[in-house]
Amino acid sequence: MNIIDGKAISEQIKQEIAAEVAERVARGEKRPHLAAILVGHDGGSETYVANKVKACEACGFTSSLIRFESDVTEETLLAEIERLNQDTDVDGFIVQLPLPRHINEQRIIEAIDYRKDVDGFHPINVGRLAIGLPCFVSATPNGILQLLKRYNIETSGKKCVILGRSNIVGKPMGTLMMQKAYPGDATVTVCHSRSKDLVKECREADILIAAMGQPNFVKADMVKEGAVVIDVGTTRVPDATRKSGFKLTGDVKFDEVAPKCSYITPVPGGVGPMTIVSLMMNTLLAGTKAIYK
Repeated sequence: MNIIDGKAISEQIKQEIAAEVAERVARGEKRPHLAAILVGHDGGSETYVANKVKACEACGFTSSLIRFESDVTEETLLAEIERLNQDTDVDGFIVQLPLPRHINEQRIIEAIDYRKDVDGFHPINVGRLAIGLPCFVSATPNGILQLLKRYNIETSGKKCVILGRSNIVGKPMGTLMMQKAYPGDATVTVCHSRSKDLVKECREADILIAAMGQPNFVKADMVKEGAVVIDVGTTRVPDATRKSGFKLTGDVKFDEVAPKCSYITPVPGGVGPMTIVSLMMNTLLAGTKAIYK
């Protein structure tokens, strides 16, 4: 059993990005600039955005954080998005999700210029991904691809089962794993809350990607010997023994599943750091205008 160390891989990629940025600046080119809009004071969102700002510093990027209170109007938010769309110094930007209920998230996503959509959520980027055209790939699936690639995990011809069909992870992950590329060329099954024989599907998986948001859902009897298990789940579970009052728990019951795996990601320290570094990779691409001239 091998632990897939997402933290170590993410640090390696950040160093690679920082070296490229230093070369660009030495040639007189501008630093990539990533902006983030944060609405309200959700604890998880605050942590994610703080980590993104730190990652920008490590990569040599310029970063901007725009804050709004949770009662901000949709119109005000849309006006700020349009300002960032027009700002030639900003290469890419994100709107941290989730947003307050009175704001239409899809309307916000579609308002972002797809050429600056480094989260990869805009319908144009999603559509280009679906037909195999260059695009900004959503950060978590892109991070998982990097882990599979850098650990030289074979994917061609393998059965890949994905638990969860979200627009952010499940659907794009399925598309990427069946693409004609490496990692890819897998036979993909996407399971969800209406799937029948879900345990049977999991047991047949060579690669199991759990992205349901249900702590400890995947147990040892659902995983075959030698499987590769990627745990995307990060749920805050109350834990009185910790200073924070909670612990991050994945969708996989790690202690009992790990002994059966050839490779497995831990939580934390697996997919999470890769999600943030993938955002950095997309911002680097946005800075070069390599995808959208």
